[in-house]
Amino acid sequence: MSLLTECITSALSITGLGTLSALGHDVASHLMAISSGVSGIQPLGNLLGNESPHAHLHGAWIQPRELLNHRKWSPVTMAALHVAKQAAAEAGWSKDELAGAALVVGTSRGNAAGWLGEWPNRRPFKLMAASNTIHSEPATAISIELGIHGPNHVVASGCSAGLDALGIAKLLIDSGQAERALVVAVDLPLVPLLLDNYAASGLLGSSAFLNPFSPESDGFLPGEGAAAIALASTPSEKLRLSFFTNNSDGADPVGIPKDGGRTSQLLKKAIAVCGKPTAVCPHATGTQTQARAEKHFLNSAALGSRPTLHLLKPYIGHTVGASGLLESAILLAFMRQGILPQNLHGTSGLGELSAPYQSISLIGPVFKLAHGMGGHNALAVFHTIS
Repeated sequence: MSLLTECITSALSITGLGTLSALGHDVASHLMAISSGVSGIQPLGNLLGNESPHAHLHGAWIQPRELLNHRKWSPVTMAALHVAKQAAAEAGWSKDELAGAALVVGTSRGNAAGWLGEWPNRRPFKLMAASNTIHSEPATAISIELGIHGPNHVVASGCSAGLDALGIAKLLIDSGQAERALVVAVDLPLVPLLLDNYAASGLLGSSAFLNPFSPESDGFLPGEGAAAIALASTPSEKLRLSFFTNNSDGADPVGIPKDGGRTSQLLKKAIAVCGKPTAVCPHATGTQTQARAEKHFLNSAALGSRPTLHLLKPYIGHTVGASGLLESAILLAFMRQGILPQNLHGTSGLGELSAPYQSISLIGPVFKLAHGMGGHNALAVFHTIS
């Protein structure tokens, strides 16, 4: 039995997708925008006003803002509900199937949107009124509105939260705690207080175009986003989640090791189980420290016959805790059509790893990487069957 055949045997079916970002409100709009080479990144002054200290910087946000307003639920929760309903509807789960499903939500600092600062046309809440319910509110709302009563988890591992949520959902199904799982990730980081902190840390890029592996790239361009993926144990769908793993560099509370840390171990482990990748979607935020780390571990993992790189943040910005799952959902939407997404024109590859400007045929496993500050690394492997 080949590695890929063995990997497919234990894979989970992906039965539904949901996406929300500056590119649009559903999967079809994301497919259309990326296929047309359209980026959602624009000057932050268009959102925050020209008086904002960040007006000259760039980012990507969900429009119209009214989509995220509700008399009770926060903007982040509204975004999470939007994609959760998409994925559940596409999965076609019955009321009883939804009731028994697991729910795992990944999020990060951007879930403070609508709590820590003003939000257009939203009734204000005092900071302490939110208390420690900020992180759990999206999961609570999804459980209430969709009638999900199975295992329930919220993951807040920074920029890898969305991909980690997918991994926890796989563990829940593999362990027999549920037959299906709804995975949701959401982040709205374009809040003045958070932007102030990112800027003070030197993390925000100054360019209008995100080219993560360019020597001139000096930081990330923040973006709002949400995504949902429905998983099931029955091997009945074309799209599969075949492998997940994560680890920690254990080196620094914030920084990334110069040698790329322990991500190369994740890549080698995935290759041993699923074979060498056809394509890789790296974290690729735009910071030089991230690019340096990715150069090291992508070159040291013996990836095989030069897999292509597919960089999605140039289209949607860095959606922080939502990024791993949102980029996975976009990848999967293209994979369902038998292709991989084109890179935005002008985006650089990394050494011998090219970043093609046209969609290419899908012929093997696809690796998706995500990283959180403090050396948290995560890797998911996807594939399709005919």
